[in-house]
Parts: sequence; structure tokens; C-alpha cells
Amino acid sequence: MTSPSTSDGLAAVLWDMDGTLVDSEKLWDVALYEAAEWLGGTLSEEQRMTLVGSNMDATSTYLLEVTGTTVTPEKVAETSEWVRRRTAGLFDDALPWRPGAREALTALRAAGVPMALVTSTERGLTDLALNTIGREFFAVTVCGDEVDGLNKPHPRPYLKAAELLGVSPARCVAVEDSPPGTESAAAAGCTVLVVPNDVEVEPGERRVFRESLVGVDAATLAALLA
Repeated sequence: MTSPSTSDGLAAVLWDMDGTLVDSEKLWDVALYEAAEWLGGTLSEEQRMTLVGSNMDATSTYLLEVTGTTVTPEKVAETSEWVRRRTAGLFDDALPWRPGAREALTALRAAGVPMALVTSTERGLTDLALNTIGREFFAVTVCGDEVDGLNKPHPRPYLKAAELLGVSPARCVAVEDSPPGTESAAAAGCTVLVVPNDVEVEPGERRVFRESLVGVDAATLAALLA
């Protein structure tokens, strides 16, 4: 168990991955548009935006629906595996960082603030992404296939991360870019730093907005809890 930081009440920082730390949503674009074509249909940009922050099963079910394909457990599993393989090929290369993200991770690590990665992406793809991001930053990693189906926007992913770190969610800042992730973190009791990327996130309780992660450090995030 990681000892929580006592600096200004900030116990830990819980990071979303896709669209928050790395600009991997653009790679998901490629896989999802191609998957729709593979299913014999098309995916509009508006439809694609509804999938930001979604988990694999929900994404595959939606792709089947919008392409007019009968939804069965077998087709969901087949579609998920197709998307998984295509995305793995795209994630194999270095992922583009979001502005300020790498520097923020480095600053928080230097300050001794425990961090967790909390993502809807499955473990296999997350491990590929961590080749770029760096495993050393995170004491805990919670992936989309490790929450018993209770994916974002359910609070379970962030509650599990806090439990594994041994800290109260109320003393955590979560960093998110999407509506499902923001809802998940806020429902778990975290203060949420929202840095929108591809989609708009509505204002709400325990939500603080920022245009980018440039200049974010331990003091910046601790101030959100003051």
C-alpha cells in the first residue's frame, strides 16, 4: 500500500488515460470507423463522439446497432476482438502526449504524490499504452476489464483505485476529459479536474475546468481541495 501524501490534504491523483494523458482517441477513431465498415455500415462523426470514454462491450454493441447488425453476445465478442486487434496495432507505436501531461506526471512524482491510472481501456491495450506513458508513475492501474462490468460512468473504477491506494476519494483529485469519466469520478467523491478534448463536459458539482495540463503540479491540484 502506498503511503498517502499529507501535503495540503491531497492524498492522491487519479488519472484517466485516453484523451487526458495521451491523444489516443484519434487512434480509436481509426479503429472504430474501420470496424463500422467491416460490419458493412458507417459511423458518423456525431455517433463516434458518443463513444468517447465508453468501454469495449458498450462500444461494440453500439457499433452493431448503428450498422444494422443483429446484436448477440457472440457478435459483441467478435466485434470487440476485431476492434481490440486493430487498436493494438495502432497502440504499438509511440502515443502522442496531451499538452503538459508528461510534465504534470513528472512534477507530481517528484513531489511524492501517489498516482493511479483509471481507464475504460482493457488491460492488454493499457499495457501497450504504458510503454509510452511509463509504468513508473502509477502505484495502481485500474482497467476497464477489471471492475466487474461497472465501468465509467459508474463510480466503481475510481472507488477501486482509491481503495487500492488506501486513501479517501474525498482527498483525491481525478483528471478527466470525457462526460462518462467525469461523472464516474465525481460520483466516487473525487474533485475532478476536467480538461476537455474531443467532447464538451457539462459543469457540475466537484468539477473544475482547465484548458490544458500545462503548468499543473502538486500545488495546483492541492489547491482544488482547499
